[in-house]
Amino acid sequence: MEASKQKRVTELLVAWKEGSGQALDDLIPFVYAELHRVAKNQLRKERPGHSLQPTALTHEAFIRLFGFRRVNWQDRAHFFAVSAQVMRHVLVEHARKRRAAKRGGHDIRVSLTDARAAAAAAVDVDVDIIALNEALEHLEAEDPRQCRVVELRYFGGLNEEETAEVLGTSRATVSRDWSVAKLWLRRELEGATPS
Repeated sequence: MEASKQKRVTELLVAWKEGSGQALDDLIPFVYAELHRVAKNQLRKERPGHSLQPTALTHEAFIRLFGFRRVNWQDRAHFFAVSAQVMRHVLVEHARKRRAAKRGGHDIRVSLTDARAAAAAAVDVDVDIIALNEALEHLEAEDPRQCRVVELRYFGGLNEEETAEVLGTSRATVSRDWSVAKLWLRRELEGATPS
């Protein structure tokens, strides 16, 4: 998202928080477009024929985000940090429902490779989204910031610069955390992923 749009989203979030209905109306096209972009990137990593489509994922995330009436949206970065968490939860819930419906059938598989950095990524392991979520819960207990980096990059579709902005840290720190977290997750998931 270009800088002028980023600034506008922050302005609209602040105005909405202060009670402006017009701000919400103006905010929706910006947010919906960005959520849909993230959903498309996320679902590109899924197995072919996945039953959850980008528009459905976008709608579910959108409904949940705008249902948070009491959230004190600070700025665009805060909004998209929460969006990444919501996308993660929607995908995990979908995977659990599918697994329950199939009674242990095919797991939903995703690539741990960041869509924007596929060529440069060090990890290209297919993992079960539920196993990934469980591994992230363990990582959060060990290093909450690394967990947030993975969540923002992987589920939120943010690049290193955007992730640094959301976390209020440097791009170098995000890059280091991303590299370490991918290696940690790879080690965790190798035992959880069938060969």
